Amino acid sequence: MNIRRINRAVHRDMGYFFFGMCIIYGLSGIALNHRHQWNPNYIINQQSFNAELPADKESEREFVMNILEQIEQENNYRTHLVSGQMMRIFINGGTVNVNLQSGEGHMETIRKRPVFHQVNFLHYNTPRKLWTWFSDLFAAGLIILAITGLFVLKGKNGFNRRGVYFVSTGIIIPLLLLYLYMNS
Repeated sequence: MNIRRINRAVHRDMGYFFFGMCIIYGLSGIALNHRHQWNPNYIINQQSFNAELPADKESEREFVMNILEQIEQENNYRTHLVSGQMMRIFINGGTVNVNLQSGEGHMETIRKRPVFHQVNFLHYNTPRKLWTWFSDLFAAGLIILAITGLFVLKGKNGFNRRGVYFVSTGIIIPLLLLYLYMNS
C-alpha cells in the first residue's frame, strides 16, 4: 500500500471521527471570542414594573404572592427576604426586587442559552478526566489532520504548487498579529 493512499485514509477517517468535536469547538470558540458582546452561556432578561401594593394588612406570604401575580410569576415562587424598604423575591430562574414604599420593581430572569451553554461547558473542559483525555486526543488529531491534509491533493492544486502559498499565508498572519499584539 503506498504512502499517499494511507495518508488519504488517515485524513478521511480522522475527519469523520472528529467531526462532532470540530462542531463543538467551532461553535464554542466563536461564542467565547465574542463574550464581551454577549453572554454565550445564559440569556438574561431584565424587566421593570410598578406593582400595586395592597392597602389592607395581609400576611407577608400573601403580600409576596400578590406581587408575583401582577407580574405573572406566582407559580415560580421559592422564597423572599425583606431588608428595610426593599423586598427580594427569589423565583425559579431569577429574582424580583420591589421597593415596599413606591411599588417600583425590577425582575431579572436567567436561563441557559440552548446549544451554546452545552458546547461551552465542554470547551471549558469542565467535565474533567475522560473528557480531558478525549480533548487531548482531539488536539493531537487536529495536528495529524493538518499534516495529512497538506498531502491529500497532488498536481497544480497540491501542496507543492498552490498549497504552499496558502500554508505560508496561514502561518504568517497569526505570527504578524502576535507580533503586533505583543508590541502594542
